[in-house]
Order: sequence, then structure tokens, then C-alpha cells
Amino acid sequence: MTTPFTFLTRVRYGECDAQLVVFNARYGDYADLAATEYFRAIFGGIQKLLVRQLDTQVVHYSIDWKAPARFDDVLGVRVRTARTGTTSFALAMEFFNAASGAAVAQAELAYVLVSTPAYTKAALPDDLRAALLAGAPGVVMNQSGT
Repeated sequence: MTTPFTFLTRVRYGECDAQLVVFNARYGDYADLAATEYFRAIFGGIQKLLVRQLDTQVVHYSIDWKAPARFDDVLGVRVRTARTGTTSFALAMEFFNAASGAAVAQAELAYVLVSTPAYTKAALPDDLRAALLAGAPGVVMNQSGT
């Protein structure tokens, strides 16, 4: 089976608390970075949506932690489309330690597609739905410096 889209980043000192583990709120930043790169891989970037007068808004974010990530770890985030709806879609994310493969956290982000500039709900076009469902298997975006 092909590995889902994977985003890699290195945990920086400023992202950690006094115990040198990643502060819980930073996982939202990692999820946003991973989603941004996933959109780049499947849509060609958010800009491709904006020129169509479309944008996304997060309407739900949940996370369950399994183990801590620590300063200087390379953290991986596997991203796949969990589901699509009429005006929305959800991304499932698996955070893991890239060196050991150990699970760190699982998250889900739900987005609604909006039409700009009014920012009202918009139907998910067939080409975007197809891109979301196809995903970007095997693509790795490495921002860890390794």
C-alpha cells in the first residue's frame, strides 16, 4: 500500500514547554502547515482556489495525543482526505516520530468551502472533490532539514 502524503518538520526549541516537549497548541500549527502543503500537492496551492474566488475555513479541529514529541525530533504528519460532503471536507492526520515511527497524535480537521468575497458556503466542485479523494500518495514534503 502506498504511503499517504507526508509532511516532515523538525521540532524547534520555541515550540516546546519547560519540559522540552511540544506545547499542545503547537500541534495546531503543525496541522495547518501539513494541510497547506497537502493543498499544494493536490490543488497546486491555496492560490489556485483564490483565483476561482474560493477559500477554505476550518470549522472543526480535534486531536488525541498518544506520546510526546520532543525538542529536535523530526515529526512526521501523514495526511489523507477522510471524507467529502456537499460544501465541506475533512482531513485525517497521523503525527509520528520520523526516527522511530512511533505514534504521537491523531487529528481531524473539517473545512467548509466558501465563496469569496462574501465568505458564504460554496458547493465543492467536482474537480476539487476528485483531487481530495485522490490525495497525494507517496508525496513527501520535507521541511525538517534532513
